Amino acid sequence: MQPLPQPATLPFSGHLQRWSGDPIALLHEGAEKSQKTGKVFALKLGLPAVVGFSPEWNKRLLTDLGTFRSAGSFSAVVPYLAGGVILTDAGHGERRGAVNPPFGKRSMESLRGRIRAALRQEKPAGTFDALAWADRAVLRMLNAAYFSSDLDAGLLHAFLAPLRSAFPVPAIPRPLLFVRMNRTLDTLARKRLTGGGDDLLFHLARWPGGVREARISLAAGHDTTTHTLAWAVWHLAEHPEWFRADGLKAVIRETLRLYPPGWMGSRRLSRPLDWQGQTVPKGALVLYSPYLSARDPDLWDAPGVFRPERWDASPPAWAYLPFGGGERLCLGLHLANLMLEEALTYLLEVASELQALHGDPAPRPGVTLGPAGPLVVRAG
Repeated sequence: MQPLPQPATLPFSGHLQRWSGDPIALLHEGAEKSQKTGKVFALKLGLPAVVGFSPEWNKRLLTDLGTFRSAGSFSAVVPYLAGGVILTDAGHGERRGAVNPPFGKRSMESLRGRIRAALRQEKPAGTFDALAWADRAVLRMLNAAYFSSDLDAGLLHAFLAPLRSAFPVPAIPRPLLFVRMNRTLDTLARKRLTGGGDDLLFHLARWPGGVREARISLAAGHDTTTHTLAWAVWHLAEHPEWFRADGLKAVIRETLRLYPPGWMGSRRLSRPLDWQGQTVPKGALVLYSPYLSARDPDLWDAPGVFRPERWDASPPAWAYLPFGGGERLCLGLHLANLMLEEALTYLLEVASELQALHGDPAPRPGVTLGPAGPLVVRAG
């Protein structure tokens, strides 16, 4: 039995140093080595780790919740994401059923007007950095959707700021900041429970642990949406033929394909896994990569090229996973799409054209995948 292929290692550190320095290059090397041997490769990250990117691997990992457990995955090391429905294994379906309704498509429509009004407080004019503008716009839209814009904007910015930094910054505990944020959310939740409301906090506060779910989903939704919006603006500035109302949805989908915010997902094995003649031991870290799956030349034509027209057809099954898949499909799917569509539609209202001036759109991996930036464009 041949061992799984793996990228080149460094003495003593295995792949850890390369993972912390340039994980995208490491993933590309692993994918190239495994393209003809099952699209599964090994990494040495301090414990046994296996990365797969085929549709078959993605489907198995995302649907076999008994074998692939969330507890002990990468999310657990980031205090912002360590808890709630994201990491729940036992009782996940029940918990998901309780939390899911406020994030449904119909519920999102009730928030559209409030999100639209908040967005219009961040009008881009002249020359602007799309990344900085997207950051401010998404903060306003999230505040409107979750808290009717009642949360102190300075606190919201300070709370989410560490997530924008490279590791290990997002994993560093910040007990005082979390205490302040939790107290503020508890105060707002009590007001919703006694005085009513129609924002996300009002709905979540009625469930046990719902305020915590609000805090976690808020953290999960900020950078993911910010980065997608910034890249979409940059692509529209480079491809003006798509800067039109009937092209925005395809642009969003193509941006999410090229740069899925959740570029890497992880699970831990609760039992040994037999896969293509290999046995992966219990407790191993198993990973799937929406980034690699969406750039697989066996599944996509010219996978590295921005081509929104490819969305005239359905994507290959289990190869387009910007929001995950299966029972753990991202709760914020509809909210993210609503904010992205509203923001790009707003740009159409205030600008007749966009022009890319200068910037660095290269992907920079952290908790989420984001552009190195800045992305300076001119609105005409």
